[in-house]
Amino acid sequence: MFGQTLAIIRNTFFESIRQPIMLVVLVVATIALIFSNLLAGFTMEDDQRMMIDLGLSTIMLCGTLLAAFIATNVLNREIENRTVLTVISKPVSRPVFVLGKYLGVAGALALAMVYMSLVFLLVEMHGVLQTVRDPIHAPVIVFGVAAGVLGLAAGVWCNYFYGRVFSSTVIVLTTILAALAYLLSLMFDQSFSLQPIGESFKPQLWLALAAIMMAIMVLTSIAIAASTRLGQVMTLCVTIGVFMLGLLSDSMLGQPIKQLDDMWLQRASAAGLTETIADIRIIELDTGQINQTVVDKEVATVALTQMADGLGERLAHAAYWIAYSIIPNFQKFLLSDALTQSRVIPPALLRQVLLYGLFYIVAALSLATILFQRREVG
Repeated sequence: MFGQTLAIIRNTFFESIRQPIMLVVLVVATIALIFSNLLAGFTMEDDQRMMIDLGLSTIMLCGTLLAAFIATNVLNREIENRTVLTVISKPVSRPVFVLGKYLGVAGALALAMVYMSLVFLLVEMHGVLQTVRDPIHAPVIVFGVAAGVLGLAAGVWCNYFYGRVFSSTVIVLTTILAALAYLLSLMFDQSFSLQPIGESFKPQLWLALAAIMMAIMVLTSIAIAASTRLGQVMTLCVTIGVFMLGLLSDSMLGQPIKQLDDMWLQRASAAGLTETIADIRIIELDTGQINQTVVDKEVATVALTQMADGLGERLAHAAYWIAYSIIPNFQKFLLSDALTQSRVIPPALLRQVLLYGLFYIVAALSLATILFQRREVG
């Protein structure tokens, strides 16, 4: 079974990176990331933080587009062309087929996310030029441009002389060259003088990028689950719709839940069913400073649902809570606020985000397996 799964993963991976839409989106992402450096220079202050916010948002948006278009197409095309019968007619179970398809698409999207992350890190390392007198980061420009030109030239060469697919060749080679360009840029300062690699390396950015990559993996699993029963257009609409709902879930669902909880807490306070506890909040800044504040917090000594005024409030709270739990909250994967506010992203927070995303991936793939188990493909 392992060999069958590996074969499906490999075929799906190469099929995904060969799609022209991936190369188009990556080119657009590269241009947008470069221009985010220029656009951030028009702010009155905190240009670098604005550039980081724009860059991470661009990666999130472009990754979402790739997940929506590629993941929705890879399984639907197999079903519509009846090529899935060739695989399922062999001793390959449907759960293995779904898992292999997901892992193949996830690998292709991970490659795309790594490329966009490397471009973003190079742009961030260059920094926003506050004035025309500010020096440019020569290694970033030299190595970055060289990686792009060599990757494009190698793609043309391999396509013309060896018949390799242009899009997949350019994506793979340019990603490798971009990683080399990033490593070399870490070794030199703005004037090409050698420096320790850790001087310009920023692990906090990698943590934020890892969280965004997990968000794209979650969205990919949702797209795979929807494509087991829906057509390509409807799957695309469902994927984009879930993403938009996930971005707005805090305001649409989380806020009503908080309003009901606060109202019930006020009723419990009026009835003398609360107590005050000390809530210790610790915030670590990127300067090494640790801010610790103690806030008095009022909590109820009974279940808040006991303070509900009738069955209607309880049903409303339960409905909001169920919807809030089912729809993945994509705001949890955006850690740019911590970076722009000079806060350190705790590793424990990243672990929670990754476990949160892994839970949704397992749930979505389980649903995809159940839906595809009885899907007529003949």
